[in-house]
Amino acid sequence: MLTRRHALGAALAASSLVLAGTAQAQSWKSAYPELVLAVVPAENASGVTERYGPFVEYLSQTLGTKVTLRVANDYAAVIEGQRNGSIHLAGYGPASYARAIVTGVKVEPFVTTVNNDGTVGYYSVFYVRADSPYKTIDDLKGKNLGLVDPNSTSGNNVPRFALNKIKLNPETFFGRVTYTGSHENAVIALQQKTVDVAANWWNAENDS
Repeated sequence: MLTRRHALGAALAASSLVLAGTAQAQSWKSAYPELVLAVVPAENASGVTERYGPFVEYLSQTLGTKVTLRVANDYAAVIEGQRNGSIHLAGYGPASYARAIVTGVKVEPFVTTVNNDGTVGYYSVFYVRADSPYKTIDDLKGKNLGLVDPNSTSGNNVPRFALNKIKLNPETFFGRVTYTGSHENAVIALQQKTVDVAANWWNAENDS
């Protein structure tokens, strides 16, 4: 059977410029009349707005300054946006957050997502079509694997780690390994049979 692996919860991080002390509150508000919150979508744009809209509104009211939601193309764009100061708040997965820290971006996590049941975190899983003949990992030898993004935890790092644990090199075990660009694209590729198996995240039957 394909193995499910735990991954850490996604976090939101603020650039160090925003995390000013109380005495400096008014000065940073003058410097930043608008804050940009960037996220990489796990679903389509409307889904992102629905998921993050209430949080953006909460931040705007709590901070007393306008917060704008930006949907980023990929994790690298979020990292570079925080590096150059065009993105002030950002949603990260564990892998992309680690990449930001390792590459010298000064960020500090301040909140994480909590599931409906009160737990924190999600799973990284391999999906195959329900009508496919694949039952075990061995059945997928020579088939096409769809990953999400090089900086995706559930769509790249954890799947590669899981395969490495059972001594499988994705580039030699599968016929082709493709980065689809997003979580949604990975599912679409599987649906359209462009790939035979796709790595992605899973949280619950009604939230994946």
